[in-house]
Amino acid sequence: MKEKVILAYSGGLDTSIIIPWIKENYDLDIIAACINVGQDDDMSKVEEKAIKSGASKAYIENVVDEFVSDYVYKAIKANAVYEDKYLMGTSIARPLIGKKLVEIAHKEGAKYIAHGCTGKGNDQVRFEAAIAALDPSIKVIAPWRIWDISSREDAIDYANEKGIEIPVTKEKIYSRDMNLMHISHEGGAIEDPKNEQPEDLYIMTKTLEDAKDEAEYVELYFENGEAVKLNGKEMKPSAILAELNKIGGEHGIGIEDILENRLVGMKSRGIYETPGATILMSAHKELEHLCLDKLTYQYKQMLSLKYAELVYNGTWFCQLREALDAFIDKTQETVTGWVKLKLYKGNIIFAGMDSPYALYEHSISSFGASDFYDQKDATGFINIFNLPLKIQAMTNKKNEK
Repeated sequence: MKEKVILAYSGGLDTSIIIPWIKENYDLDIIAACINVGQDDDMSKVEEKAIKSGASKAYIENVVDEFVSDYVYKAIKANAVYEDKYLMGTSIARPLIGKKLVEIAHKEGAKYIAHGCTGKGNDQVRFEAAIAALDPSIKVIAPWRIWDISSREDAIDYANEKGIEIPVTKEKIYSRDMNLMHISHEGGAIEDPKNEQPEDLYIMTKTLEDAKDEAEYVELYFENGEAVKLNGKEMKPSAILAELNKIGGEHGIGIEDILENRLVGMKSRGIYETPGATILMSAHKELEHLCLDKLTYQYKQMLSLKYAELVYNGTWFCQLREALDAFIDKTQETVTGWVKLKLYKGNIIFAGMDSPYALYEHSISSFGASDFYDQKDATGFINIFNLPLKIQAMTNKKNEK
């Protein structure tokens, strides 16, 4: 009886050619596993294609709800953004996909997991970090680090030679990753940062020229840092994100073009469409400004950078991320309330908010008189606050003589 290999299968260019390549180079029973995190694919056709390409079995695992509730929402609560721009729609999905691959491997008694990540990308690290954390005995097969295929053009030629149907051509050769949180675009003409984004690139989002000419308001209600209502309607997290994708996409929200620093040491240009999560992140940040005290908010800002780094680098299954989640969850105990935003031509404009835990007190913050704040007290405060500056100035003046 043959040993089994679980192949992370999407039906895209890379995974489409991996099945025949493994059959040619290994004596293994190939089981395809497509983990549905909200990509816009016909899963029955993906399964059919996997079997037709040579897999003995195909798993189609729908984990959309788990993806949004346990991964996307954690990233939103953490305000995790990589290098000021990237909300990490691809990065945040990889640990869950890796987890499911390991679970399927255990179910099938498979000793191997294969993936289609290139040897230059981050995803190879993310998948293999998840596998190592969850079952270090599983061996990984990474064809892009072994075979003679050296480019996407070579991969297309190999697919045509084997009669494998693929979703790309040499004219439209973009590498894309899609889930309910975002869609990424890499490769082709956009590899060169001198090139503007092609007009036909976007899938989830309209261009600013084609976006609606009328502004639209959305209102989100959060409980403990998690959005639970959209425009007054209680919805599960995945439904909120899906609806915000539609609304945000119509207004050209959430396009980011970033020359990011990959984990493997090179810069790479990625263009990301993240309409719904961009709206969620914006609303969440506004509410934190209302509900968190200064020290907590500023310390959380520092930890948000570390959280984003952990997610981007694929080290989701580590003690530090769990510890950060515990801290973040504590900060979110008072992040409850509603936020209204105005969407227009790629812009998200704050339009009001309120919370029972609001730390803004109008009677104190306004220019009027207050029982809690006497403006005369500012004189002594400023004298003490400026004391180091005065001492430094006196010292400098004395040394100039």
